Amino acid sequence: MKQNIALVLSGGGARGIAHIGVIEELEKQGFNITSIAGTSMGAVVGGVYTLGQLQAYKNWLYKLDKLKVFSLIDFTFRSHGLIKGDKLFNSLQSFISDANIEDLRIPYAAVAADIINKKEVVFTSGSMYEAVRASIAIPTFFSPVKSGDGLLVDGGIINNLPIEHVKRNPDDILVVVNVNALTAVDKPSVPDNRKAAKRSVYQQKIRNFYRHLYKIKPTSHKERFGYFDVINKTIGLITYRTTQLSLEKYSPDILINISRECCSAYDFYKAQEMVKLGRYAAGKSIDAFKTKGKSPLPG
Repeated sequence: MKQNIALVLSGGGARGIAHIGVIEELEKQGFNITSIAGTSMGAVVGGVYTLGQLQAYKNWLYKLDKLKVFSLIDFTFRSHGLIKGDKLFNSLQSFISDANIEDLRIPYAAVAADIINKKEVVFTSGSMYEAVRASIAIPTFFSPVKSGDGLLVDGGIINNLPIEHVKRNPDDILVVVNVNALTAVDKPSVPDNRKAAKRSVYQQKIRNFYRHLYKIKPTSHKERFGYFDVINKTIGLITYRTTQLSLEKYSPDILINISRECCSAYDFYKAQEMVKLGRYAAGKSIDAFKTKGKSPLPG
């Protein structure tokens, strides 16, 4: 008989692609996912999985090389976000249909933060796409989502590891995936003879990307890098702290740690590498759980 699990997936930008590999390894080893809760990229992967479209989503990510990443960026001159996100979601909707959360095959929850009413917002009904769009609205990067009298942004700033929102049945074990662990990078080798050539193209696109940002917010050369660096580090500190509080309060049966140093939050072109890393990390934690009854210590 398969072991039922309640699965919690953290946010973490491109590192969250590792959730795909984690899910694949869990199913390969005979686990049955009965519910999912996620924040930001965890909400994306969890949502696509509950729609039964994980393979299609992975195939799309694998084709998302460095050039295509930038083709999906739609800049906006609004002061509260640099990217609208419409191109990205229109691309997803071309092959993944939306659905109401309450109609999904297993219980699902996505977390966002309402910065006007200063509260956590948990989506357990309504449009999957609307829930995911709100959950990934990284402050100052993606435009926030209006909701009634509120304004919703990335749930990671308030609850990056929403363990308390996953539905659990009496026979479920709790499996938590943290892609922001302060641990050393531990991953299998990923051979790629084209890596150097791709990197040079990507670096040029990065320069063009920042050049566009500086037109929106002119600064000196020194300040312009510091500005975004401070934002990213601040958000990273917030999400790290909320994650640690969740892990201190709740005790997962299996904790799967992915190092926050494995890639940048925006390295979505590394999809194949991150999926492989997710499978690798999941396998190690599952083995530890089976042999010792516990997974590695929190990171």
